[in-house]
Amino acid sequence: MIRLRRVYDPPEPEADGVRVLVDRLWPRGLSKEAAGVDEWPRAVAPSTELRKWFHGGGSAGEFRRRYEAELGAPEVVAELDRLRALAVAGPVTLLTAVKDPGASHAAVLAELLRD
Repeated sequence: MIRLRRVYDPPEPEADGVRVLVDRLWPRGLSKEAAGVDEWPRAVAPSTELRKWFHGGGSAGEFRRRYEAELGAPEVVAELDRLRALAVAGPVTLLTAVKDPGASHAAVLAELLRD
């Protein structure tokens, strides 16, 4: 089971399982203790260039295409395989700082991990 949540939401130990931050940058104003993050694989986050391109006016569809291409890099594939193994072993919660995790890179990542 793979869940999506905001990293700013309080941890739910019974439901969250392994808490994985999938952002490249640490969330502003949040201590590591309060976040309760177990894993932070920066390689699975969108590149800085892609993030800046998207926030500069890029389309969601093109962002997804470019992000999926980044996720195909060999060093990232190994990290994705590790996250899939975690999900097979128990619940995994993908955490992001964005306001709507369901419409973010975390949703794309969750979909790829579920396949």
